[in-house]
Amino acid sequence: MDRYIDKFLTYLEVEKNYSGHTIINYGIDLREFARFAASTSLEKIDYLFLRRFLAHIRTKQYLPRTLTRKLSALRSFFKFLHREGHIRSNPAVLLMSPKREKRLPKFLTEEEVTKFLEIPRGDNLMGKRDRAILETLYSAGIRVSELVGLNVEHVDLIGNIAKVSGKGKKERLVPLGSKAVEAIKDYLDNRKKDSNTLFLNKNGTRLSSRSVGTIVHKYIKLVSATQDISPHVLRHTFATHLLNRGADLRSVQELLGHVNLSTTQIYTHVTTDRLKKVYDQAHPRA
Repeated sequence: MDRYIDKFLTYLEVEKNYSGHTIINYGIDLREFARFAASTSLEKIDYLFLRRFLAHIRTKQYLPRTLTRKLSALRSFFKFLHREGHIRSNPAVLLMSPKREKRLPKFLTEEEVTKFLEIPRGDNLMGKRDRAILETLYSAGIRVSELVGLNVEHVDLIGNIAKVSGKGKKERLVPLGSKAVEAIKDYLDNRKKDSNTLFLNKNGTRLSSRSVGTIVHKYIKLVSATQDISPHVLRHTFATHLLNRGADLRSVQELLGHVNLSTTQIYTHVTTDRLKKVYDQAHPRA
């Protein structure tokens, strides 16, 4: 089965333009299935066999979102095998995804984010870099992976705009606020290293997503009592603040680079909750 998995992963990369992160995870998921099915030929794998595998992985206490991804990998894999003529019928066609619990995204208040962005100070280069990173993440609402992929030529500091490469390597233009532009200029003006990469680590090479996560987490702990916050919180904060101030949902969808509007709609629950609190406080008969 390994050779079919390799062909499928190549198909995802070359033809479907999937992100490297998704391809790695799908590879892990499918090789876990291959180990489970090691004594069974591909032709004998049917719907009931797949159900047994799902029952098997549910005993491993995976998070619901991980189980959903593993199921998605299986469905895509067998759809590919059927279309390519490697199997006569698709045994995964009837597999249903478990309902995922919708959790409201965590975000910082406007007061918290103001304090947060003011923390990196000083004349040292790393402080200037960190300030530019935080300002850019909040100003543009981009993913950490999109931030670390930025090169100097991707950022127009005169037109206040940046070109980012998102999921599926899809490019989009995002506006940059004046504070972010100012912070990036300050960082680049003080940087001695001549590099095409926008944000560098101490060794003068491109920052990794993990390193940015460490930087964000270091500062975020100083302003928020919530401990389980990830760097993605700035993206959530960006979207929530835009909607709170009257931005329409489709514009926010474009800015975030979401393919489906339903992905963006989770932020309306946050703003609706805020409106209910305002109503309760302000209406005489609330």
